Amino acid sequence: MKPPPTRSARPPGGGAGGPAEPDPLRPGWDTERAGGALIPAMGEWLGHLESGRRYSVHTLAAYRRDLGWLVELADGLPLEHVSQGHVRRYLGLLHAQGLSPRSLARILATWRGFYQWWAPRAGMAANPAAGVRGPKVPRGLPKALSVDQTQALLDHEPPQAGEQRGQTDAQRCAIALRDTAMFELFYSSGLRLAELVGLDTAYVRAAGYESASWLDLEQAEVSVLGKGGKRRIVPVGSQACTALRAWLEARPVLAAAAGADVHALFLGLRGRRVSTRVVQAQLARRGQSAGVPTHVHPHVLRHSFASHVLQSAEDLRAVQEMLGHANISTTQIYTRLDFQHLAKVYDKAHPRAGRDKKNPHATPSAALPDGKKPD
Repeated sequence: MKPPPTRSARPPGGGAGGPAEPDPLRPGWDTERAGGALIPAMGEWLGHLESGRRYSVHTLAAYRRDLGWLVELADGLPLEHVSQGHVRRYLGLLHAQGLSPRSLARILATWRGFYQWWAPRAGMAANPAAGVRGPKVPRGLPKALSVDQTQALLDHEPPQAGEQRGQTDAQRCAIALRDTAMFELFYSSGLRLAELVGLDTAYVRAAGYESASWLDLEQAEVSVLGKGGKRRIVPVGSQACTALRAWLEARPVLAAAAGADVHALFLGLRGRRVSTRVVQAQLARRGQSAGVPTHVHPHVLRHSFASHVLQSAEDLRAVQEMLGHANISTTQIYTRLDFQHLAKVYDKAHPRAGRDKKNPHATPSAALPDGKKPD
């Protein structure tokens, strides 16, 4: 492999034209734009993931960037000649540029998946990324709100601050009702952000359009097409149903805009399907206004849903189905979160739990009154 260039590099598209971009291995390189032109086989593989495996747009965009890194780092070396040694060196170069272990692990997984598909077609003897061990990624616990924090967030009525200035009172009221319905539904059903914004008011199949995900308010459930094209039906709680009915009554206020989306459940100010960024911003604003002592993003409500249901029902399989996890090991992380909660309760309530930090084996001074033994 040639050493990485030191003065200029190919533009992101890999073509010869256009302004020169910074060196991809130089500090300050924009990893969101880095990468050379993908070879046709990479486009075929991404197409297979999109049509055959039903991968999301965001996942495919990340894979495309990861493959661009491979092309850029190979620096003209035919990809069928890449070896395990090359792959290790490429990861080392990316690590030297400050990429996190999580990012490196994802990049390696992308390369491994591509070569697993392409190596037999290219006549390669083996997958060069298959035997390379990725960096150890610390798996932290998901951040969930307590039950009290969640109740405070959902019950809070913030000032009707809209998405932008110049709104009418009716629009501000409609947006407030929409936000409450969105956040109640997040917590009630544990939806992902993309799943929530993709919901329609009902199932529609007409004029070349068919709903992928929709609300069935009469049955108090949502039908969601989740990751990997897997469909699941999730119940909707009574408070979320009440909030949704209030929003649907106010929805015509935003749907009156020219070119409004007639099918989308949640609309933005211009009548189009609400964007993920608007949902994120509105939820963060609600969290700040409610005094929640942490940044609240949509996945926090999904984590809170899973944690609270598991604490009450202790049914891991049911939580797995409602969250749409393909592997139960992904859901099992919430048992650790539940244990963390129980451990805190134990530390506060159990008379023998209060240990000296400097001497954890010491007996607490106030374990039991009058030296009595427990029954």
